[in-house]
Amino acid sequence: MDKNALRNLPKVDDVMNREAFRKLALSTSFDLVLIEVQRGIQNERKRILSGEPPVADMVTVLYREVEKAVSRTMAYGLRPVINATGIIIHTNLGRSVLVEEAGRALERVNGRYSNLEFDLSTGKRGLRYTHVEEILMRLTGAEGALVVNNNAAAVMLMLSTVADGREVVVSRGELVEIGGSFRVPEVMKISGGTLVEVGTTNKTHLKDYAGGIGPGTGAILKVHTSNYRVMGFTKSVPVEDLIALGRERDIPVIEDLGSGTLLDLTPYGLSKEPTVLEQVAKGVDLISFSGDKLLGGPQAGIIVGKKKYIDQVKSNQLLRALRVDKMTIAALEATLRAYLDPEGAKKRVPTLRMITMSPDEIKLKAEAVCRGITLKERVAVVEDVSQIGGGTYPLDTLPTWVLQITPFKGAQGFADGLRNLEVPIIARIKEEKVHLDCRTIFEEELEAVIQGINSVMED
Repeated sequence: MDKNALRNLPKVDDVMNREAFRKLALSTSFDLVLIEVQRGIQNERKRILSGEPPVADMVTVLYREVEKAVSRTMAYGLRPVINATGIIIHTNLGRSVLVEEAGRALERVNGRYSNLEFDLSTGKRGLRYTHVEEILMRLTGAEGALVVNNNAAAVMLMLSTVADGREVVVSRGELVEIGGSFRVPEVMKISGGTLVEVGTTNKTHLKDYAGGIGPGTGAILKVHTSNYRVMGFTKSVPVEDLIALGRERDIPVIEDLGSGTLLDLTPYGLSKEPTVLEQVAKGVDLISFSGDKLLGGPQAGIIVGKKKYIDQVKSNQLLRALRVDKMTIAALEATLRAYLDPEGAKKRVPTLRMITMSPDEIKLKAEAVCRGITLKERVAVVEDVSQIGGGTYPLDTLPTWVLQITPFKGAQGFADGLRNLEVPIIARIKEEKVHLDCRTIFEEELEAVIQGINSVMED
């Protein structure tokens, strides 16, 4: 052990009084810098006591370590990334990108007080749901509407309201599990209802539903299989027939639309999905769908339907545990307002804009990136397919153009390099090549993509 080395260790106060450390403390946090300085000196003391030689120029080395540690601590965990995967509703990357108006709406209400639960016309307490209820009713044709924190919560709340202590009839082919191990049987149990399975996995007839109804039946549940398809020898009962059966037996029909959509997207090459407006018009009593999937809004579970049942849901004590805050309401209202002009929504709502984007538009973006790459012999613009994502349209793809990179290193190493940039670029690997799908890269991100690719290629 070198006793002189121990005596020569810098004092904490002396280090903190040095200009570089003072500036760092002023620009970040004095307490945080102090803790890291103390830790750095203590670690060096331990090294010397273990017989290792002292670090040369200790203060310079200490500053680098402290600056790095402080930067890590001060950095935000939730950061923007560039989505080059071509998956439009990417669950791991935050699902739908919000409309610009949502950002302005959030800024408007978050920095000030708002009339979240205050009725400006009467001066009395109001309900937070009224801020989006009217526009949801207008867009869907429903008699009432309600918003909770996600679609799983919406399904649970509906079942808890109409079927607590009662039976719910559902086809075996619709006992789905979606992301996060959300399963219909489990949510039924939590809601207090008793599951009555009818039919088989691939075929269920109206007579199966009719036979499953008894004196203790509280509802018929229809689950739209938006995140998977049963192919081949199949049979399911149209919701219109279930509604007729429900009317005959005086039993409400609930439909979980899953992703849910307000617009028909078949003109853009996607298979037919029932719109919320269509299902409301058919007479479904209660319908739930997600806010952050095909709608293109914030995470939310939206419930629309007959006033009689919506009023019952609003009175459910479970609602308080599932309610949304002012940020969700502000962002959702801004998103819904875009749909007042359906054609305009296809341009203003990023999710819809990416879905409806033509291959020619995407190719132009890919070629623009390609022109900016230094080692052009390592890149090519090639055709590929994009996915909708978010458990939506599981069998559908959209034609796209990607930037295909053949890196000097392995594809995984190059993709890792893109992911570790200051503004991370998330790409996909296909056949040992890195693909950057320009469908999900915004125009304003193209320059950052060019710089990112060039910097990783040079490493």
